[in-house]
Amino acid sequence: MSALTDTAARTPAAGRGRDGQQVRGGTALAGAGTLLRFALRRDRLRLPAWVLAVLLVALSGTKKAAELAPDDPAEAADMVSTLNSPAMLAMTGPGHYLSELTPASAFSMLMLGYGALLAGLMSVLTVVRHTRADEETGIAELVRSGVVGRHAPLTAALGAALAADVALGLLFAVALPGAGIEGVTAGGALLFGAAHTVAGLVFAGVAAVTVQLAGHARAASGMALTALGAAYALRAAGDVGGGTLSWLSPLGWVQRTYPFVDDRWWPLLPGLLLAGATAAAGYALSTRRDVGAGLLPPRPGPPGASTALTHPFGFALRQHRGLLVAFGAALLLLGAMYGSLLGQVEDMLADMGDLRKVIAEAGGSLVESFAATVLLVVAVVASLHVVLATLRPRAEETAGRAEPLLATGLSRTRWLGAHLAVAFGGGALVVLAGALGLGLAGAASAHDGGLVVRMLGAGLAYVPALWVVGGVAVLLFGWAPRAVPLAWAVPAYGFVVGYVGRLLDLPGWMGDLSPFGHVPQLPADGMRWTPVLLLTLVAAALVAAGLAGFRRRDLETK
Repeated sequence: MSALTDTAARTPAAGRGRDGQQVRGGTALAGAGTLLRFALRRDRLRLPAWVLAVLLVALSGTKKAAELAPDDPAEAADMVSTLNSPAMLAMTGPGHYLSELTPASAFSMLMLGYGALLAGLMSVLTVVRHTRADEETGIAELVRSGVVGRHAPLTAALGAALAADVALGLLFAVALPGAGIEGVTAGGALLFGAAHTVAGLVFAGVAAVTVQLAGHARAASGMALTALGAAYALRAAGDVGGGTLSWLSPLGWVQRTYPFVDDRWWPLLPGLLLAGATAAAGYALSTRRDVGAGLLPPRPGPPGASTALTHPFGFALRQHRGLLVAFGAALLLLGAMYGSLLGQVEDMLADMGDLRKVIAEAGGSLVESFAATVLLVVAVVASLHVVLATLRPRAEETAGRAEPLLATGLSRTRWLGAHLAVAFGGGALVVLAGALGLGLAGAASAHDGGLVVRMLGAGLAYVPALWVVGGVAVLLFGWAPRAVPLAWAVPAYGFVVGYVGRLLDLPGWMGDLSPFGHVPQLPADGMRWTPVLLLTLVAAALVAAGLAGFRRRDLETK
């Protein structure tokens, strides 16, 4: 009896949270510190790579910033007129940066919006990875079998995102004063970094909510990234208009800090409040669901399966249907938003002699050249769908749902091939949806009905490049399944060198390393069949190699 009493006296008090889970000391945060260290240990390569990539992308704009702020007053006035055009404001940021044009203010206008967008993407993926993805794979259930509070996993995930966002902000504060940009101050550099940190925290909070609503990691990521895309669209529309819509966007808030112009700190306050509110909502919602379940219940299906669901392709199409529709609608709207600006391109680029020279060499009009640039963005976004859909078999494998299917007469090649057919065919459909939106809105804006057909043709030219992106994902899935996150590097690199690289004058050989760099720039350029056919062959070879690897390796079983 005395031994039992002594043991009880030395055992830490335990209680139960509101959801009935036992926690040490009666707190729902028990074990949060240990899980945070574990999360940082798991992401010891991923998060530093993210932070350094965002930093390097921003610093690559230093040379371009100096070119955008020439010393000659007449040239500077022409540049202000050019940068203050609607299309440039939609792509960069609010025109107040031009009130005192310096290399530092041009750098902030050019790079702050993109950096904040990447910081938000990093935070979303980090929070989803350490919450909903762990629940989907069964890791969370194993961890919660120990002495772990209900809110500890979410706290650890938010802590990991916070660490990455703060590290990014501090690196900007330290690196910018030594980057050689005229007009950079220590206070402005600190504000520039803090704006990135706040943007990351806002979308970490958004992800904390979406992981409670959705029952799967892909759906949670998709909902959070939709919010990120909506924030970018609101910011772009607001900066082109009177600015009202920009105040509805967290990206608009951080850009209105105006580093190296006004150095205003107070616009970060709404972002901090929103980050806190969404994180608190995430905690509150987590108490209303079971581990592994989402608050949004799945829709009940029909009592009997259709004939299509009894075949691999039909079943795969049913699994990918929601993602395909969401990306198609998003790209249709994105294309329409940029297409509405095509009628103003002539005025926007009226004073940009260098760009006119480049376009003359390419043989296209200003409208067609601008449309070709927008189509590159549409294609990169469509490649995100291809990667997500191609990696769906990996999620099925890690969740233990692939093994029962492959234990039947269904071969590995047919099972994976069905998913790839939907992924690659869906990629073609979503890029055509973006091209259609661009063509329809552009035809109305530029009064050129032929743009619709030309945009659809230009969108089709990007399909082989999308297949190459998917082929890389298949290759990793077949031979190195634990390395499949590396597949995201292909569209990320394509965006940096293809879109941002044009603004930063990156070397041409960097564009050749991206599959998008070999696509004919229709409609500004003429059609070249050789690179399109070569891209198709490369994609086929990558898929064949990935299928061969998948047939030879063991499945990850539960």
